[in-house]
Amino acid sequence: RFVPERMVPFSFPLSKCALWDPVPMGDVIGSHITYYRNPKLAMMEKTLRLAYRHAKQNEKKLFSCFLLGTLAVDEDGEGITLTIDRFDPGREV
Repeated sequence: RFVPERMVPFSFPLSKCALWDPVPMGDVIGSHITYYRNPKLAMMEKTLRLAYRHAKQNEKKLFSCFLLGTLAVDEDGEGITLTIDRFDPGREV
């Protein structure tokens, strides 16, 4: 689903010399991962159980954590798969 208020333009870091003219040309287009591909999400059961247990033990209603994984294009080129296989509770500091 295209949500324009959540979309932010990306830019490259400043450098002393540019390989191209940075002035925008043409119409603005949106680039979204699901526009051309069918996304799939796969999550390891162990990772999900660990995140669930951490959430239950946490005293706060809201907490931060990281779910880490890999993103791969399917063999047929029609879809992408995000495989989440690690959980990191992060740090409180």
